[in-house]
Amino acid sequence: MRSLSVTTALAAAAISFAALAAPPKQPAAASGPNTVVATVNGEPIRMSDVATAAQGLPPQIQQQMAPDKLYPLLVEQLVSGKAVQIQARKQGLDRDPAVARQMQAAADQVLQGVALRKAVLPKVDEEAIKAAYDKEYAGKPGEPEVHARHILVDSEAKAKDVIAQLDKGAKFDELAKKVGDPKDPSTQQGGDLGFFKKGDMLAEFSAVAFTLKPNEYTKTPVHTRYGWHVIQVLETRTSSPPTYDQVHDDIKQKLLQADAKAFIAEAKAAVKVQLYNADGTPVKPGAEPVMKPQAAPAAAPAPATK
Repeated sequence: MRSLSVTTALAAAAISFAALAAPPKQPAAASGPNTVVATVNGEPIRMSDVATAAQGLPPQIQQQMAPDKLYPLLVEQLVSGKAVQIQARKQGLDRDPAVARQMQAAADQVLQGVALRKAVLPKVDEEAIKAAYDKEYAGKPGEPEVHARHILVDSEAKAKDVIAQLDKGAKFDELAKKVGDPKDPSTQQGGDLGFFKKGDMLAEFSAVAFTLKPNEYTKTPVHTRYGWHVIQVLETRTSSPPTYDQVHDDIKQKLLQADAKAFIAEAKAAVKVQLYNADGTPVKPGAEPVMKPQAAPAAAPAPATK
């Protein structure tokens, strides 16, 4: 373990900021974020650096390594990283234009991330999530659902033949396994699609499925971009609205995305933007930049003369 590279070590273990900021059984004076944990050519590495490194580790590893085991490993890897940085500067790599651009890009990414988090995260608290849940879900009736199965084939003639066989008493699930499209995941389950809402399926499919009664199947084939379907409905029901816990994380993510989008739009509105095509020509207002400008149409050939 102690010979791991910086990247390997950081991918191999994890620990929370709180645990690093206050290691168990350590005196308070030795556990602050500004505490120096190592120096390399006099350059300090602090407890906050260790905590920052730990915060970027995979959460699933968090329980695999105790803080007292992880702490010296991270310190060693930060020391190794600092030593490599010093050597890189001695070689003048930080003055290489390509490297400088990468470093600036990384710094810009950090700045953008911090600005977004500062603008968005305080707004998306439990109160905001609960308000969104109450508005979107609470007290509203559930959506109709059907439990259906289908047989998918590649031509209308085959679908009509399936219907004819069903009319003669063929079992739907057995017929689905026999003639259904082998690329359709439901074929080996007898065409069973389970319960679904209207919006879960293609509009052409749902438009028919939600008109059928239990145990009724389509008497004419249904065409979608996937082929020709024969549909049978097994059950119908009305779903219950999801609980707060079930949709909590989805609501939070939607709110974060919406607030981030609004913040970005506000930031763009406060600056002047001019876009350019790949050849350096300015983009006209309302147009999109292009890699290659469209070539002018060739002139029509002159009429032949005798």
